[in-house]
Amino acid sequence: MLLVIDVGNTNIVFGLFRDKELVFDWRIASDVGRTSDEYGLLFDQVFNHNKISIDDIGDVIISSVVPTLMHTLSASAVKYLNRQPIIVEPGVKTGMNINYDNPKEVGADRIVNAVAAFEKYGGPVIIVDFGTANTFCYVNKEGDYCGGIISPGIKISAEALFLKTAKLPKVELVKPDNIIGKNTVNSIQSGLVFGYIGMVDFIIERMIHEIGCDEKEIKVVATGGFSTLISSESKYIKVIDKMLTLDGLQIVYERNKSK
Repeated sequence: MLLVIDVGNTNIVFGLFRDKELVFDWRIASDVGRTSDEYGLLFDQVFNHNKISIDDIGDVIISSVVPTLMHTLSASAVKYLNRQPIIVEPGVKTGMNINYDNPKEVGADRIVNAVAAFEKYGGPVIIVDFGTANTFCYVNKEGDYCGGIISPGIKISAEALFLKTAKLPKVELVKPDNIIGKNTVNSIQSGLVFGYIGMVDFIIERMIHEIGCDEKEIKVVATGGFSTLISSESKYIKVIDKMLTLDGLQIVYERNKSK
């Protein structure tokens, strides 16, 4: 089986593929304070709980936007799984041309998402990833990565509102029944959730205009932890694919395993 690991600023999502089928997936908190031994033991516990033998894991691939954790998990894979992982970084074969001023600046997660979205849905496609940061990426019909947008994620905004005001409470990130709140909690939820829906649709609309194609010609795919919450009332997002990044890692692995 193939172990795929996506390291984000908030969570680490990892899964196991048997051939090309994702058979297990898990989510844990990203913690730069954990050592490679701690992560190794954590993986061991998860695998034992699911009756998975370490011997069943043939290869490992990692994408990370947290450099320290990338090195920690790489060391963990070598020590506890006896596997040298493939790291998604410059030099790894993705099969995608990166049309960016400096291709090395594009986060591994954005590239992996773009590879998966084009492979699964074709192009042109816009990928919206709702994580610690919101990222919007555009892949043209030829399969070239053509850039995108980065904005603060909804959770960052909610925490900033709580930390930078004297009386506003921390709220659960759920969509309220009405946009006009009748209490402080609902008012904050409305501003956050409906505000982000509006921001997302405006950005996608401007992207489609700049791309110069009809909105019916372009696919818009959402992924990430808050994709369901924000996409529920989006005018443009029609597909939610929570496992897009893991699928992308499996595809990149296939393109590199013979190297």
